[in-house]
Amino acid sequence: MTDEADLPGLPFDRLAAYLGEHLSDVDSAAPWQAQSLAGGRSNLTYRIDQGTRSWVLRRPPLGHVMPKAHDMAREYRVLCGLDRTAVPSARPYLLCEDASVIGAPFLVMEHVEGVVLSSAADCAGLSAERAAAISEVLVRTLATLHDADLTGTGLETFGQPAGYLSRQAALWTAQWERTKVRDLPGFDRLARWLADRTDAYADRPATLVHGDYRLDNLILAPDTARVRAVLDWEMATRGDPVCDLALLLVYWTEPGDTLRRRVPVALGVTDRPGFGDRAAVLGAYTALRPVDGDHLDVCLALTCLKLAVIMESIYFRHLQGQHLGSDAAGMAEASAALVELGLRVADGQGVAALGS
Repeated sequence: MTDEADLPGLPFDRLAAYLGEHLSDVDSAAPWQAQSLAGGRSNLTYRIDQGTRSWVLRRPPLGHVMPKAHDMAREYRVLCGLDRTAVPSARPYLLCEDASVIGAPFLVMEHVEGVVLSSAADCAGLSAERAAAISEVLVRTLATLHDADLTGTGLETFGQPAGYLSRQAALWTAQWERTKVRDLPGFDRLARWLADRTDAYADRPATLVHGDYRLDNLILAPDTARVRAVLDWEMATRGDPVCDLALLLVYWTEPGDTLRRRVPVALGVTDRPGFGDRAAVLGAYTALRPVDGDHLDVCLALTCLKLAVIMESIYFRHLQGQHLGSDAAGMAEASAALVELGLRVADGQGVAALGS
C-alpha cells in the first residue's frame, strides 16, 4: 500500500481534495493510502484508506475504451437500486462524472471485507465440501438476482429489454469492427448465425441482468459460503437472464478443457473436487429457473462472441501499452478460441462444446 502516491489512473492530489469535500467523515488534512485491487482487465479498482476507514474506487481502464463500455453512471445507478433489494452488493457513496478530477469518471463505494476466489491458487486449500457449498450459493445468488423485485428501486425502467438478444448481437458485432487487431473469418459466421436466431427470443421475460456474473465477481465470507457482495455491475441492465447463466458456464473450467484453456481468465478456479462440472451448474440453476435448451444455445454462442470482443479489446490496449493486467499478452489467442467455442455451440454441441 502506498501513502498518497499516484497509482496508474489515480492522481491522488486532486482526488484527495475532491474526497475531502464530498465524502462524509473524511479529514481533509489526514494522510491517505491507496492500492490497486484488480489487474485492470475491466474497470480499474482501488482500495483507498484514511485511518481506520476504507472505500473502493472504480474508474474506466486506461487508453482504448469501447463505446458504451465501462459506464460509471450505470454501475452507480445499479448499486443504488440494489441497496433496496435482497441482492448482496456494496453500498455506493458517490459518483463523480467530472473527468478533470482523475482523468475519467469514477465512483466510490463501500469496501466489503471477505474472500475473492479469482485463481486456482485461491481455491487450492478448499475442501470438496466447501467448494460444493460455494457452487450452490453461487447459483442460488444468481437466481436471487434474476428474481429481484425492482419495484421502488429506480431500476424499473432500466435498459431496453425488448429485443435484448438481437441488440446485443448487433452491438458486439459492431464493437468487433472497432477493436479487432486481426481478421477471424469464423467471427462473421458466428455473427450471421446469431443474427438469424436472436429475434425468436424477443418476447422472453426480462429481469435484472448482471452482464459479467462469475465466481471471481463475488465477495464471500471467509469461513462460510455466504455471499457478502456481488461485484462489477458496469454491464448490468434489464434483459435476458439466460445470458448471465451462459456467461457463468463459459467462464467455468473443468479438468480436460482444451479451447477454454486458451482464455486466460479464471483458469482452473473451478477444477477442484466439489465444484462440479458445467452440467451440474446448469442443473442447479434450471431447478430454480427452467431454461429452454435452444434458448441457452443462442445465449452461449452470443456470450462467446461478446467475450471474444472483450478479450480483443484487452489485447488492443496491451499492444498500445495501456493495459495494467499481467495476463493481457495471453489474450492474443483468447478471441480465436472463444469464436471457435461459439461455432461449436452453433453446430449443435450445446454446453458440452465448452469442454472441448
